Amino acid sequence: MAADHGDPALDVLCLPFDTGVLAWPQVGGVLFLRARAGVALRAAARPGLVCEQSFRPAADALERDGWAVRGPQDDDGTRHPLVLVLPPRQRDEARALFARAVAQCAPGGTVVACMANDEGAKSGEADLKALCGLSGTLSKQHCRVFWSTPDPARIDADLLSRWAALDAPRTLMPGTEDAFVSRPGVFAWDRIDAASALLVSHLPEDLAGRAADLGAGWGYLSRALLRRCPGIAALDLHEAEARALDLARANLADARVPVDFHWHDVTTGLPQRYDVIVSNPPFHAQGRADRPDIGRAFIAAAADALNPRGRLWLVANRHLPYEQVLDARFASVRTVAQADGFKIIEAIKQ
Repeated sequence: MAADHGDPALDVLCLPFDTGVLAWPQVGGVLFLRARAGVALRAAARPGLVCEQSFRPAADALERDGWAVRGPQDDDGTRHPLVLVLPPRQRDEARALFARAVAQCAPGGTVVACMANDEGAKSGEADLKALCGLSGTLSKQHCRVFWSTPDPARIDADLLSRWAALDAPRTLMPGTEDAFVSRPGVFAWDRIDAASALLVSHLPEDLAGRAADLGAGWGYLSRALLRRCPGIAALDLHEAEARALDLARANLADARVPVDFHWHDVTTGLPQRYDVIVSNPPFHAQGRADRPDIGRAFIAAAADALNPRGRLWLVANRHLPYEQVLDARFASVRTVAQADGFKIIEAIKQ
């Protein structure tokens, strides 16, 4: 999501500082978990701000605005006088993030979080209160910002420990050939996605050569492609969410061919060339509204990256309007199947 398209949660997160309710620390640094760029962040001096973001488009937007950006893997344990949080909708993931924020808040420091009302603000506020107590709250633009100055005497140590573990990777469907490593918050984290499973069931076994999985998530399509198609000789996974890509590395650790993992925003294009591309493109960004432009950008990137006679196998919700860009960019396009609200499409490059 572009920085200036409007982000009420970011606006309201900054509200206590812009109105003088809370003071921005001048020394000691500020950690911003799940940071997002935007007008509100640029509207005032934010000295010492370090932004943590694992989603590549959001990280790129922050860097374009000049902010220092790191990934969760770069956490060095430093504690900060101010920790900002934009928690996700998924509650286990959000609780783990609250636990991290409290753990990384320096003594006497403040944790400030903001969520949209329809994204779980009431639950988020209750969770932070249960963990360490609340010091204040404000509401605006259908969002709620709430904060705490965690007193060690008020922190629920047992809750802190349990919530910190909620984000840990875990094995699902253990003991089966479909067992996989996942964690809360990534797409289809606790199941095999129905659309991707439908695509796998229609993949022809003669797909061969160098392949790519665009929007690979935790690696389900990639793993299935290698099992189903013995002619695949090498595979690249392109995924914008680093937390998901780490899981894909674990889930393809025993791959029979060379596999490369790319923390990459597919909508910016692909630097490599391929014989085969498979994809279940995302169609949401921040918020819940359909974003068919993302899927169209995936299709355009695939068209640019495929070798002559290269093949794209795509699954999408049936209502998403991808046919115009497919017809414009490929020599042959056919709908292979439609079921359960999804469509499977094969497109062949000229």
